[in-house]
Amino acid sequence: MKVLRIIPIIILYLAVSCTTNNQENLNLENSLTTPETQVEVSSRQGLKAIGSGVMMQAFYWDVPSGGTWWETIESKVDDWSNAGIDAIWLPPVSKAQNGAFSMGYDPFDYYDFGQYNQMGSVETRFGSKTELQSLISSAHNAKLSVIADIVLNHNSGGALEDNPYTGIPYYTDFNPLSGKFFRTSSDFHPNSVRASDTGVFGGFPDLSHSQPYVQDWLWKRSNSVAKYYKNVMGFDGWRFDYVKGFEPWVVKEWKNAVGGFSVGEYWDGNAGTLDWWSGQAEVSAFDFACYYRMRDAFQGNNLNKLNDDMLWKRNSMKAVTFVANHDTDEIFNGKLLAYAYILTHEGYPTIFYRDYEQWLSKERLNNLIWIHNNLAGGSTSILHVDNDEYIAKRNGNNNSGLVVYINNSSSWKERWVETNWSDTRIKDYTGNSSWQPVTQGSKWVKLQAPPKSYSVWSPK
Repeated sequence: MKVLRIIPIIILYLAVSCTTNNQENLNLENSLTTPETQVEVSSRQGLKAIGSGVMMQAFYWDVPSGGTWWETIESKVDDWSNAGIDAIWLPPVSKAQNGAFSMGYDPFDYYDFGQYNQMGSVETRFGSKTELQSLISSAHNAKLSVIADIVLNHNSGGALEDNPYTGIPYYTDFNPLSGKFFRTSSDFHPNSVRASDTGVFGGFPDLSHSQPYVQDWLWKRSNSVAKYYKNVMGFDGWRFDYVKGFEPWVVKEWKNAVGGFSVGEYWDGNAGTLDWWSGQAEVSAFDFACYYRMRDAFQGNNLNKLNDDMLWKRNSMKAVTFVANHDTDEIFNGKLLAYAYILTHEGYPTIFYRDYEQWLSKERLNNLIWIHNNLAGGSTSILHVDNDEYIAKRNGNNNSGLVVYINNSSSWKERWVETNWSDTRIKDYTGNSSWQPVTQGSKWVKLQAPPKSYSVWSPK
């Protein structure tokens, strides 16, 4: 979640008249609900298992506006799948307060995917509902799962109304043209405009997840946001935005209601805190501890930081690792070395769109993705760490495992290490070294890595 670029004058467009009584709203919403075509189970058969490969974050902050982004991503899903990607993570797909200019993190109508004329536009920044559905269908045909970015903490774009709890009028009157999930002041925290509410983000009205009405519309009803996104739109998993803004049970109940892969953005560099949150929510978490240790290691030129605590070291099955994302991109020195780290280590790695498509070598990233998917199995043993060098081995599972050698110095490095293999010829699968040594009977071998680069070794 970034600090949003908010249009100074909040749009007060009232498209559907309704009362402030939630039961009356519910009756109106039911009367406006029409049957929707359900996504057939067969359309998801044959999808790659999420976590078996690599996730692609299929956007960046301020992607081109104009409603072409869904088409741009659709044109890439076959190539991404062939490269070893198993899932794509999309930005928030519904209409937000800033309409065609919004990146989606100021949600207004959860059921408007670019088909209603509200908030100043019909299409979202990314395109129309039809284009989104075409993208999801093409991704499924390419065996890719599709991850929805879910913003549950706050809403934006409501009309001004009196607040009986605080006596302060606020923008909590939501009348979406979809006819679903009307909201009033009773659906938001009474102190949503006060700094004392830890769930507040940017002064937006803060959804009250303890309200049964809110729970019903978010995940319990047959046409709740969660079930609509899964059963009608075809999403396969969830990335939860700003989960510090509400309790872990919210994510847990959503996941229990609809299933699917789930990962939360708990922005904290403490591995223990991330481990606690993922345990409480019973889902994965982005490994910010790993991100910050890599930043310290590569930006700070001290690879000893890679010895520090990270979520993947505590619970690799719950760690989603990343080098950059739409919110933070602080690793400039040795960014490809950072990718070599996450793509050879435990956890579920994520590739950032701009790194893959624009900024780094796609050939080298594809090579690392192949190494991750084919060689990087089993537990991890760190073999050597100092300021300039980092060497670790994966001990193998249904494969031979590997040894990764990261060299952050300006000269070639060599070092004797103990591998998993006796009397075995090995090679560097990155092609950065042409050396093909044979390990000793005791499994020891001398390996090398080029300056400001890396090598990855496994049996030939």
